[in-house]
Amino acid sequence: MKRWHAVAAATLVAAALALYVVSRSTAAEPVDLTTTGTRYAATVHIADPAPGRVTVEITVSRGDAAAVAVSAVMAEMGHSTPEISATKRAPGRFVAVGELFPMGGVWELSIRIDGPAGEEQLAVKTLITN
Repeated sequence: MKRWHAVAAATLVAAALALYVVSRSTAAEPVDLTTTGTRYAATVHIADPAPGRVTVEITVSRGDAAAVAVSAVMAEMGHSTPEISATKRAPGRFVAVGELFPMGGVWELSIRIDGPAGEEQLAVKTLITN
């Protein structure tokens, strides 16, 4: 009977270790993307780049941004998402929360920045994994 307990415990430990390794290898790494336009420069940070609801942090490093909004397009599949307005957290720092990536694949993230210098649309591409 004791041998059965040892085998069961060893099996449970092996299964837990395998689950941990698989979940760590499939978890998406945070993404930092920088783009520059004529009036503005911005860095986009996505802590968990996966399909579904995401938080996107936008830091405008050049230009005085009054408003920022983001949307995404997957041209290969004909998908696009509605624009999400970002909330200003500090001067030059904005956060947008919503569903930008309904599925995995290559997405073009569009950042619309508006301020005293005028409006400008910046774009960056990123890979979203399932």
